[in-house]
Amino acid sequence: MPDKILPPDETTPFTIRNDVTVELVKHDAADSDVATAARVSTVGESHERIVDLAKDSGLINYLMRDRHGSPFEHNSMTFFVSAPIFVFREMMRHRVGWSYNEESGRYKELEPVFYVPASDRKLVQQGRPGKYEFVEGTDEQMNLTRNLLARSALESYEVYQTLLEQGIAREVARTVLPLNIYSSLYATCNARSLMHFLGLRTTHPDAKVPSFPQREIEMVGEKMEAEWARLMPLTYAAFNANGRVAP
Repeated sequence: MPDKILPPDETTPFTIRNDVTVELVKHDAADSDVATAARVSTVGESHERIVDLAKDSGLINYLMRDRHGSPFEHNSMTFFVSAPIFVFREMMRHRVGWSYNEESGRYKELEPVFYVPASDRKLVQQGRPGKYEFVEGTDEQMNLTRNLLARSALESYEVYQTLLEQGIAREVARTVLPLNIYSSLYATCNARSLMHFLGLRTTHPDAKVPSFPQREIEMVGEKMEAEWARLMPLTYAAFNANGRVAP
């Protein structure tokens, strides 16, 4: 087994993590939202959520299969996410149907919390672009990676603290910090935008279109997916039954 990460300087508060936090903060999301929005096309105005599981299941599957997407937008989920900054840079590639508010290194001092991969994280990329895979590294590679990432983060944070102590503005001092420092944000989406996210940022045996996400953003996607599956089980089942392709 790989050795433990070298301990940081005892005088410097320092936290190492290898996970992400995803919490469902609030929601207004149910399968009946999809069915009600779709039925207005044929029955006209209605403000009541009439739940008929058999009819709703068939309708939702039809909408998903034939890619009638707009009924899946009439719902909302807000997540609190804590993850390394490099994960957020990928998350924010998803713009349609998403809203973000992230903590700012311009206005607050960033905490010394850093991501270092767990010992089971695949390390080595092999193959050519568009046709490569990740495989396990050796114990020596894992030890080297984890120890150097932790050491580099600690040294960078000490420089950051020195700059702040000398009166340098936070927006300037933060430029020394590495991408594996943790940040936090609120992310709000609807079921349709979340399906687009999951189709690209997770792997799944039912997916018609293969995806090769970075493991750390997939960890975020898996936690969001679990919450969504609980809120909208009929929609979630239709998503999987139709190849995990967003309508």
